[in-house]
Amino acid sequence: MDSQPTLDLQSPEDDGALTLADYAQTAYLEYALSVVKGRALPDVSDGQKPVQRRILYSMSRMGLGFGGANGTVGAKPVKSARVVGDVLGRFHPHSDQAAYDALVRMAQDFSQRYPLVDGQGNFGSRDGDGAAAMRYTEARLARITSLLLDEIDEGTVDFIPNYDGSTEEPRLLPARLPFALLNGASGIAVGLATEIPSHNLREVADACVALIKANGKLTDEELFTIVPGPDYPGGAQIISSAADIADAYRSGRGSLKVRARWKIEELARGQWQLVVNELPPGVSSQKVLEEIEELTNPKIRAGKKALSAEQTQLKAAVLSLLDVVRDESSKDAPVRLVFEPKTSRISQDEFTTMLLAQTSLESSSSINLTMVGIDGKPTQKSLRQMLNEWIAFREITVEKRSRHRLGKVQDRIHILEGRQLVLLNIDEVIAIIRAAEDPKAALIARFNLSDRQAEDILEIRLRQLARLEAIKIEQELKGLREEQKKLEDILSSPAALRRLLVKEIEADAKSFEDPRRTLIQAEKRAVAEVRVVDEPVTVIVSQKGWVRTQKGWASERAAGAAAPEYSFKSGDALYGAFECRSVDTLLVFGTAKDKGVRVYSVPVASLPGGRGDGQPVTTLIDLDSGTHVAHYFAGPAGASLLLANTGGYGFIAAVENMISRQRGGKAFIDVGEGEQLCRPSLVGGAGGAEPLPAATHVACASTGGRILTFEIGELKALPKGGRGLTLIDLEAKDTLAGAAAYTRSVKIEGIGRGGKEREETLEIRTLNNARGSRARKGKAADLGFKPTGVLRVL
Repeated sequence: MDSQPTLDLQSPEDDGALTLADYAQTAYLEYALSVVKGRALPDVSDGQKPVQRRILYSMSRMGLGFGGANGTVGAKPVKSARVVGDVLGRFHPHSDQAAYDALVRMAQDFSQRYPLVDGQGNFGSRDGDGAAAMRYTEARLARITSLLLDEIDEGTVDFIPNYDGSTEEPRLLPARLPFALLNGASGIAVGLATEIPSHNLREVADACVALIKANGKLTDEELFTIVPGPDYPGGAQIISSAADIADAYRSGRGSLKVRARWKIEELARGQWQLVVNELPPGVSSQKVLEEIEELTNPKIRAGKKALSAEQTQLKAAVLSLLDVVRDESSKDAPVRLVFEPKTSRISQDEFTTMLLAQTSLESSSSINLTMVGIDGKPTQKSLRQMLNEWIAFREITVEKRSRHRLGKVQDRIHILEGRQLVLLNIDEVIAIIRAAEDPKAALIARFNLSDRQAEDILEIRLRQLARLEAIKIEQELKGLREEQKKLEDILSSPAALRRLLVKEIEADAKSFEDPRRTLIQAEKRAVAEVRVVDEPVTVIVSQKGWVRTQKGWASERAAGAAAPEYSFKSGDALYGAFECRSVDTLLVFGTAKDKGVRVYSVPVASLPGGRGDGQPVTTLIDLDSGTHVAHYFAGPAGASLLLANTGGYGFIAAVENMISRQRGGKAFIDVGEGEQLCRPSLVGGAGGAEPLPAATHVACASTGGRILTFEIGELKALPKGGRGLTLIDLEAKDTLAGAAAYTRSVKIEGIGRGGKEREETLEIRTLNNARGSRARKGKAADLGFKPTGVLRVL
């Protein structure tokens, strides 16, 4: 049983057969494509997913749209169950609940910026309440769907057989505006996802007009001035900068910071309350109330025996400011969350900042402009690409509509010309019809008519032979010939086609425009500031990850006093004692096999104090599975570190670039296979009683005993992290033991004979002997032991 038998998938002898692997691959690709194009992603042309398109077309067939002279007379709503039944029976053979859910979402004014279905009854709420059963609710098409459906019978789009071939359905809807941007979309496919925010109709229409008039020469800056950002159904405020919004629109992917909108209501006797009336997308009043409950009445986390210090501290901070929270939302006020402060003397700015920082009143809204393009391929697009592709689709649609209408006009002219000829020779025509055995053939021969004209004349009613009818025919022919000329101009002139596009877009925008709901105003993100006394402390970290603080700095002891001795649990020892301040941050570097290094940040003020053993640092952060803590550093945000790995690469990064608000930290350092992070080395900016000066050089030592020093200016600072540059050129089996920044001296640590720990301090003269350029091999050093680390001394 030493060897495991393998499955031999041999090629089939029959050339027409498929191997299991080929069949599985083909089947999965077909499934994935079906999900991507048939369910999850909208089309850039009409902005609809297949189920939405089928619901709208089915309701249009059922006569549930708006009619009348100006399209303002609505049909009587019918039970939603009738609509769902027709959709399932004719076009969409899937779950009735899936179809109903899609219909419900199209009727929710808090889900879609421009609802396509006018729902009667309970269609749910933004608090997560579901809609009533389909047998209770009623639905009809909203007036704005005329922009999607009015031209569907004018030869504008192709029709395809439905799932059983019994009828046909449109491949796309002839959208008169880009609904992919107006209402947005959200969906998850196989390997793809989309998150398109909604936009204001007038702004999108103006952007289309500007692109058409500029003939593709509109700059990004001009485009983003017209469309400054999303316009969410629930309003709120986008606090991201214009540059961040522009970057998201250029790439088709990004994340925007969105904040609730509120007002301060003054009450009697100097009291006041904060009232939230607009929420970010995806946030409900119920969610905010649950978050407040979790803050003020926290639960013990799984695997813990008591509330953490962070939970206790946060609870105290919130309860010191917040007295009462109420949800006063109603039919007249869809969102009305009332927050009463503990006392009127509390700063309104402090109160607001606490709520924004600790709840979803300020959150992120992602942008992922992935959709099925005009070429049928699902791709991520920029805002410009979306608009250009829709304009191309609209040009094709208008051209098809004009060609279809021209055919109708020419056919009608042909008929009327035949009637006109008859009316001029009415007595002879009547005589031929009465005398001839085959009147149709006789009329064709006598008056040189076409078969279509002759058939029309034979079917004409007597009342249409009146003298007044001749005048009407003449007037109608005049109008039709004028229309024919216009249509031919449109089809023959791209400029005339573009002018018509602009005219129609502006007319539709004027009919359906409304004011922008979402305010775009850049603001700084709200950060909960916990008042901390700024005082000197020493952060003590053990090799096994126990951390604690002591007030004051050890280096401030009286001259001649003995060096401080720190006690630890049995088998543990000191990793490092960092002199910093209570407002600084402890960085924890976590490594995992063949993965990048994550950096976790813990405020020094939240670390335990006293004379005990402290607290395991793993209780203060959320380590990923398989990750273990490797190194630590505590200091101010302005300090900078040299970060190197055993593969010989390294870079400089500021502490502030590595700080994260998340307990799960942030991925920051890339390492190769089998590489590990070396101990971080201070470059400059740290505190303490006697802060080290800014380093001028870097010293590298390999486990093979080679040392290289070079100027620190040869290294790059990487604010977003990465792998860095080559520090030292290593031999095949050699690794980097460590790298330290310095001004005058470093300490080499290692293991000598018999496993005995050794160390040696190298001063500036010795280090200068190993001077070279970055990425060189360095010089062999006779240390007498194998280096394991390099520490900065001065």
